[in-house]
Amino acid sequence: MEKKRRILMAVVTLVLTVVILISSTVVVLNIYVKTVGGKYIVTAEEAKDYAPTDCILVLGCGVNEDGTPSAMLRDRLEKSVELYFTGVSDRIIMSGDHGKTDYDEVNVMKQYAIDRGVPSEKIFMDHAGFSTYESIYRAKEIFQVRNMVVITQEYHIYRALFLCEKLGVTAYGVTADYYIYAGQGGREIREMLARCKDVVTSITKPEPTYLGEAIPVSGNGDITNDK
Repeated sequence: MEKKRRILMAVVTLVLTVVILISSTVVVLNIYVKTVGGKYIVTAEEAKDYAPTDCILVLGCGVNEDGTPSAMLRDRLEKSVELYFTGVSDRIIMSGDHGKTDYDEVNVMKQYAIDRGVPSEKIFMDHAGFSTYESIYRAKEIFQVRNMVVITQEYHIYRALFLCEKLGVTAYGVTADYYIYAGQGGREIREMLARCKDVVTSITKPEPTYLGEAIPVSGNGDITNDK
């Protein structure tokens, strides 16, 4: 009986030690990412001080079944249009998931900006922005971006700007938080884990799912049209 109790205590101690180590690692890595990325967060007004940049990069997220942007995506797009018209950049890259014919973030994003007065040829679509890392990697390698302003919500922008620094892209981030979004608690937890993953990704620097020929953002955005 005493032997079983000692074994049980040893197992409990081991499990607790592992849990503490994992939790501590997650906390430390999150602090690291937020410290690095947080240096580059600016207001929309401050972003004008860095104008003109090569582009405004809008990171995609979900679209509704009716083909309209989700609330979070709409707010990112609204902020990008605002920055376009205040002269932060005269180019916008819409980067999102268009990996299936029946799911298309980027055409929805581009049309939203066109409807608000941004010329089509000024808007590029990255159809293979399947993750934050891939969006930034492709902005640099495919669209030849060297400096940009990134648009997303605050919880996400730290990681995006962290990756920009690690991939050698000069970037500043402007947040697009107009509301408190439903399900934010779950997103915060997932983002904590994503920050840990992208610390590793920033070291290994894997190629994205798709690369291809260069499409300089200084050119005509309609070359990325697929409709």
